[in-house]
Amino acid sequence: MSKPKRIFFVVDISYKPVKMFLNQAPKLAKGFIRLGNDVHLFNYCNTLLQVSPLKGKTFSARFYKSRVDGLLATRIKNYKPDIIYVNFVRALDAVTIEQMRQVAPNAVFIGADGDPWPQLQRNRVEAAKKIDILTATNDGEFLQVYRDAGVPFCIFMPNLCDPDIDHRYEVSQEWKTDILWTGQIRHNPKRFPGEAMRYELVTRLVRMKNCTVYGCCGRPEIGGINYLYTISGARIGLTINADNSVRLYHSDRLTHYLSCGTFVLAKRVPDTDLLFKDGLHLRYFDSVEEFFDLTNWYLNHESERIKIANAGMQRVHTEFNCEKIAKYMLDLIETGTYDAPWTQTL
Repeated sequence: MSKPKRIFFVVDISYKPVKMFLNQAPKLAKGFIRLGNDVHLFNYCNTLLQVSPLKGKTFSARFYKSRVDGLLATRIKNYKPDIIYVNFVRALDAVTIEQMRQVAPNAVFIGADGDPWPQLQRNRVEAAKKIDILTATNDGEFLQVYRDAGVPFCIFMPNLCDPDIDHRYEVSQEWKTDILWTGQIRHNPKRFPGEAMRYELVTRLVRMKNCTVYGCCGRPEIGGINYLYTISGARIGLTINADNSVRLYHSDRLTHYLSCGTFVLAKRVPDTDLLFKDGLHLRYFDSVEEFFDLTNWYLNHESERIKIANAGMQRVHTEFNCEKIAKYMLDLIETGTYDAPWTQTL
């Protein structure tokens, strides 16, 4: 960019330990700052809970959203940002975006969506129609929902990491395991579609020896620095989306696992080799049987496992770090595109 920018973030930053190293917004803000820009973060959801006498999410959103929108608009009016970066957080809607635009008519609005099935997320698509640029962690049917709805400009932008904290740690024996899974076994089947493979895989893993599962099947969640420790201590990390048919789509679990240096077995998605190459940075699988065949082979071939794990960690630290993704976003705002291995196909 031609000069340093003031960049205003509208985000949801949870103070629960389980979310401490999951939220990408603070990492992206760090990338912008390292590039010489100023960043101001507005924690929308936490502000809702602060102004509401009752701390329920539904109550605060229903009765105090307008007050928070007013506080947000006042903050923006006084900061006069060049760029407003919007996470599609709970309760934020098209009305919120319109109020921000009124006090910052010259700012570029860029939004980011990392969730599947945007059409099933309340207020999501209508809010996106009010911004200038939408980035999403896929370039398939989820992003197409926005295009079909008339969102002005939509483009893929991958998940990011912060190598300062997202790296392999030396850990004690308590964190060591052969295979790791963290997260839900599936999304709510009454609300979201999803394929059965993830459920089948995790159900089998939870019954196996020396396999560690967090966050489902009656197992506790894990958060804070312990989340990074448990990834570092795993010989193999399983990553599989709720939907694996969407082009370039991976959850941020893939980035977490690669950046902390575990060997990753990931469910293949369309054009995923544009991000990470099979056999070089990780291994992809297409079936439950193939996953367990690869698991058995790499648990018995340690040097090959370590070689790929190291290459995957180097790849994500170099090509998907917070400063590089921030630069991509600034280029996107300035020129309408950015230069990356996958942009030739976007």
